[in-house]
Amino acid sequence: MTISERLTEDMKVAMKARDKKRLGVIRMVRSSMQNEAIKLGKNDHLTEEEELTVLSREVKQRKDSLQEFKQAGRDDLVSDLREEINILNDYLPKQLTEEELEAVVSETINEVDASGKSDMGKVMSAVMPKVKGKADGTQVNKEVMKQLS
Repeated sequence: MTISERLTEDMKVAMKARDKKRLGVIRMVRSSMQNEAIKLGKNDHLTEEEELTVLSREVKQRKDSLQEFKQAGRDDLVSDLREEINILNDYLPKQLTEEELEAVVSETINEVDASGKSDMGKVMSAVMPKVKGKADGTQVNKEVMKQLS
């Protein structure tokens, strides 16, 4: 079952359960996926990778907003955003642990024969496709920096 199909099924369940929060998040994600399909000029559905890209982008936007709201002291909005992030995380693949991410980065550094911080871009461009949807880019960046220093 694709992410789009899961979203459609879960949307029906949320409607029946009158779960307005989950329903709103699901509708928003489906809308973002439709917009992405239009942007890419596709009449049919997005590929699994494209769907993951949209989901990851939505989670990242919320995490960025979460930081802003925390700094502004808007605890009411912080709790709403956390809830939305949890709902979106249900559709993302299982996230890599620190150890798994460390292993992927280390393996990639060896593959591309990186030696220092000047090879950061080369390593990042090789790692990101491997961890697509499974790790946050910020975490990957920190791990690559740590291993290259």
